[in-house]
Amino acid sequence: MINTECQDERHQKGHMHLPNSPLWAHHLTVSYDKRKIIQELSVQIPHNSFTVIIGPNACGKSTLLRALSGLLKPELGHIVLDGKALAASKSKEIARKLGLLPQSAIAPEGITAADLVARGRYPHQSLFRQWSETDEQIVANAMEATGTRELSHRLVEELSGGQRQRVWVAMALAQQTPLLLLDEPTTYLDIAHQIELMELFAELNKQGNTLVAVLHDLNHAARYATHLIAMKDGHIVAQGRPGDIVTEQLVEEVFDLPCKIIEDPVTKTPLIVPIGKRNSQ
Repeated sequence: MINTECQDERHQKGHMHLPNSPLWAHHLTVSYDKRKIIQELSVQIPHNSFTVIIGPNACGKSTLLRALSGLLKPELGHIVLDGKALAASKSKEIARKLGLLPQSAIAPEGITAADLVARGRYPHQSLFRQWSETDEQIVANAMEATGTRELSHRLVEELSGGQRQRVWVAMALAQQTPLLLLDEPTTYLDIAHQIELMELFAELNKQGNTLVAVLHDLNHAARYATHLIAMKDGHIVAQGRPGDIVTEQLVEEVFDLPCKIIEDPVTKTPLIVPIGKRNSQ
């Protein structure tokens, strides 16, 4: 059976708030084309966590992330960022607290990689604070961390899918927000670059940043997340530490995938081994 102590049921019944939770939503309902994708969902992101949202396609993962970032306006419910209603906050105020790497981001035509990353500093500019050497260094550090410095003068439109993805991650890092939302950040990346980015995110979390990512790779999620949220059909099925909630029963219920769970020999975290229908005969 699934560990019901980690499920979202108690949040759905009442307004409960985790101390110091930087981002939370209460009774959230979000629709696309009059079709409800998420209905009366409540969730709280633990402070200083690396929270990963998993679930099958079209379960509402990205919809939830976009709503939490302010890109999607909910029909009902409310979202709170750092103790203030998201709907009552100005976009630049939000951008200084929350960075977002959206899915399938599109860069302006004719922009170089360095210029795109530099746009991450926009929320910190004003009439009284113009571009500085500090901004320049932050951009350089973000590109160094993502292995994109050699792409600085290349046009983004000329880059491969994986290169573009790393440039977008660099822009999000340059924003230097305490809270970072990532929608499928490893898309288009080969396995080596996937691991590099996941290690980078884990390090940012250790440095005190709160991260929320949507991932498709269950083993990446189980290895790197400090807090896991499993979704299905617009609802939260279970949440908690990967070692507490990742079971064979949970994976089969959420993904309709028979599997075996073994211990990762490197990290001692759950390792999901799919059985597949052919091998389950």
